[in-house]
Amino acid sequence: MFDSLWLQIRVVAALTLRETRMTFGTSHAGYFWAIIQPLVSISFLVFLFYLIGRQSPYGTSLALFFSTAILTLELYNKLSVSLMRAFTSNKSLLTYPRIRETDTLFARLTLIACTFIVINLCFYTGLIALNLAELPAHPERIILAFLATCFLGFGIGTLNAILYQRNQAWQHFEKVVARPLFFLSGVFYIPSAMPPEAVAVLKWNPVLHLVEWTREGYYYNYESDVLNIFYPLSLAAILVLIGLFWERISRKQRV
Repeated sequence: MFDSLWLQIRVVAALTLRETRMTFGTSHAGYFWAIIQPLVSISFLVFLFYLIGRQSPYGTSLALFFSTAILTLELYNKLSVSLMRAFTSNKSLLTYPRIRETDTLFARLTLIACTFIVINLCFYTGLIALNLAELPAHPERIILAFLATCFLGFGIGTLNAILYQRNQAWQHFEKVVARPLFFLSGVFYIPSAMPPEAVAVLKWNPVLHLVEWTREGYYYNYESDVLNIFYPLSLAAILVLIGLFWERISRKQRV
């Protein structure tokens, strides 16, 4: 039992290293670009709000307010999109008996999670150094929100991988569904300050709850009337169970 588990851990570790080389190449420029991408998005929003004379919806730092939402949303999107192609891009490796489809999913999850840990540390450290943010009020909540985002992204990504493997046209439908998340996840506004009719719709978006969870962890007096921690966690657990069970059934059918 232990030997088998240790073998699978080694397989996932090897796949993670392979994914790292495929994603970032052999130079440091790839890692640098991974940090630059969200920086460009946040900088553009800060500049746009500055031009139109808008203040931060909460606190004094626009950069911090946008970062708490965009970094969470980027992590979720990266997982859901990257995991979608985990099976098809590793098709040749899946001919080896020791490598399973789920190993490719866990490898990409590990790589993306580790990458975004570095991105978050660089971003928030930079904001603190520039006096654009203070130390987080509740770091443990930020960590839990990060892990919950990984959990939800893994669940969605697993389903996407199975559906994409069956029909590659699924990627187009997924883009249509995911595109409104940028406007529905509280990037520009405080959800609790929205009209009740809008809140009734927004609260069905699990990413919004993860953003609110992150903000409650960072700001000292931020209290969200929308946040329901159990909703994204429960949804993520259901999606992961469905995805892994469906993958198992599909694997047996192929055999």
